[in-house]
Amino acid sequence: MDLEPLRIDRSRARRRPEGGGFGRVVGIALLVASAGLLWVLRAPALRMLDRIRLPVVRTVKVTRSDPAAAGAVSGLAANGYVVAARRAALSADTPGRIVELHVTEGSVVEKGQLVARLLDEEYVAALEQRKADLEQAKAILERTRASLASAQIEVERNLEQGRAAQAQVVSAEADRTLAERELTRAHELRLKEINTPGDLDRAIAAHKRAEAGVVQAQALESAGRRATAGAEAGVKVAEAELSVGAARIRVAAAARDQAAATLRKTEVRAPFSGIVVLKDAEVGEVVSPNSVGGANARGSVATLVDFASLEIQADLPEASLAGVRVGAPAQVFLDAYPGQAYPGKVSRIWPTANRSKATIEVRVKLDKPDDRLRPEMGVRVVFSDASEADSKRPAKDGPPPILLPEEALVTQEGSEGTFVLERDVVSFVDLRLGERRGGQVIVLEGLKGGELVVIGPPLTLSSGDRVRLEE
Repeated sequence: MDLEPLRIDRSRARRRPEGGGFGRVVGIALLVASAGLLWVLRAPALRMLDRIRLPVVRTVKVTRSDPAAAGAVSGLAANGYVVAARRAALSADTPGRIVELHVTEGSVVEKGQLVARLLDEEYVAALEQRKADLEQAKAILERTRASLASAQIEVERNLEQGRAAQAQVVSAEADRTLAERELTRAHELRLKEINTPGDLDRAIAAHKRAEAGVVQAQALESAGRRATAGAEAGVKVAEAELSVGAARIRVAAAARDQAAATLRKTEVRAPFSGIVVLKDAEVGEVVSPNSVGGANARGSVATLVDFASLEIQADLPEASLAGVRVGAPAQVFLDAYPGQAYPGKVSRIWPTANRSKATIEVRVKLDKPDDRLRPEMGVRVVFSDASEADSKRPAKDGPPPILLPEEALVTQEGSEGTFVLERDVVSFVDLRLGERRGGQVIVLEGLKGGELVVIGPPLTLSSGDRVRLEE
């Protein structure tokens, strides 16, 4: 029996381990590399698996809202602006060029304070002329008064002369009567040849002189009457001129006042106390009421606002008019400071609507306005009823409320709440809710702010489920 084929070659067996050890190392390395590759691909594989089997959800971060947003949910709300009940665009009553301007934006002015002055040389000259005319009319009136006094004195003198002439007439008539008696006596004595012819001649001459004296006295009396009548006519003329002079003074005074009023039209003064919010022109520019001074003319110098008259103008939709009444309380939230509420009351509701906007203007008077208010600032007005006492409303003195979209609400086992996401696991949280409006609801209890809540969760979602965020 040949046993040679069954012999083991030890030398060849000893050389095999060199080649077999290298193979084992390579195998181990491949195994380690495969394990590492599997470890590296584990996360993407798991994510791929999660993408296939986990539900996709949308989330929103819960934050505490400003009071204006909460007020829009808890009451009837409308947008509006801060407006001034007393607002004036200051302008001169006459066209002219600005030579002085004493205000700028933010200037505080008092009632009657000079804001600007227009070129007034022509109006000053006109006023001086009217003043001179008035002085001239006064001088003429004084001269007329002196003429009247002189005419009155002349009347008195003529009256005295007339009385003297009357006395002379009486004396002359008495002398004539005496001369007539003497002449008669002289004739009788001459017939009796008691006197001489010379005595008769002397009596005749004396009688003639007496008659001439009467004629002369009567002529003087007549002249005195005429002089008195002339003096009295002079008095009437002087009195008429005096009336004309007085009327002329009134005309001149009116012309002076008109010139002064025209000069005052070149001064732009504040009609009330307030603050200048706009400066509409500069020194050297022409201003004109209704811009009649030309295409380059300004209509006003500055715009003045009485900040004490600031109120809120809100445009309320017609459908909401029934929820607002005069005297009802309201809260105003400035867009610039939404965290502070300004209490007020409805002061006026406009008697007509805006057809194009389908709104009605409502005015709200603030109880305590402050320096933050500026005209034309945007606001949010929340109207409420003084009789309301809704316990669901959050306290105004507490922290800002939380607003939650209604699509984040779900009901499980009779409890209304929301799913809160922590990492990739959702948990159901019971909520105590307040008022709802416009797709939002006020959260009174259950959330603190900062949580991620699921929006529109799937119907099969349960507390403790893992989810995947929508990309």
